[in-house]
Amino acid sequence: MSDITATRSAAIALAEERQAMREGYVFLDEKCLLLAGAMLRELRRFDEAKRRLRALQSQAAAALAAAVRCHGLQGLQCYPAAPQESITLGVQRRLLLNVPLLEASARRELVATSEPAYFSLEAEDCRAAFSVLMQQLAVMAAMSGNLARLYREYRRSVRRVRALQDVLLPELDGEINEIETQLEELERDELLGARWHPTGRA
Repeated sequence: MSDITATRSAAIALAEERQAMREGYVFLDEKCLLLAGAMLRELRRFDEAKRRLRALQSQAAAALAAAVRCHGLQGLQCYPAAPQESITLGVQRRLLLNVPLLEASARRELVATSEPAYFSLEAEDCRAAFSVLMQQLAVMAAMSGNLARLYREYRRSVRRVRALQDVLLPELDGEINEIETQLEELERDELLGARWHPTGRA
């Protein structure tokens, strides 16, 4: 039983609350669809980037093998690495339904490096191949973060939709039906009372 007093104003207030709740349900339902579409698009981009990553990994592995054959493992370990500032990372931020999405891009800059003791094209190719691989990983890291944030917001929205659909709206409908039933009974009792106790004339 509801603790709300059965009055016409209470029924109107609950009806307005139900309308607002249904509008919120429609909004959240549409939001779930938009988030699901965004996740699918981001997942397709991630799959394409993953295929490119596998190709770059194969190229880097081949370049590493060639450099090891030329210098040996210890000799290659002594070969000067590319400076950190040789890779420039750019990040653009946008919002989708208040979810931050990042678009990352990376490029290799020409910077001065230390002169190796024994220069070889194999080692230079190896360094370049792993530099490109690192750039691709940076781009994919942003995509992975986007997918995680979109999925987290999607799960949160789905929980709210289910709470509205399965709990809050049915409870509110039950309260409204209960009040309307009580009001009908009160009106019926008043009509019966007026019929059996007519007002006498003066």
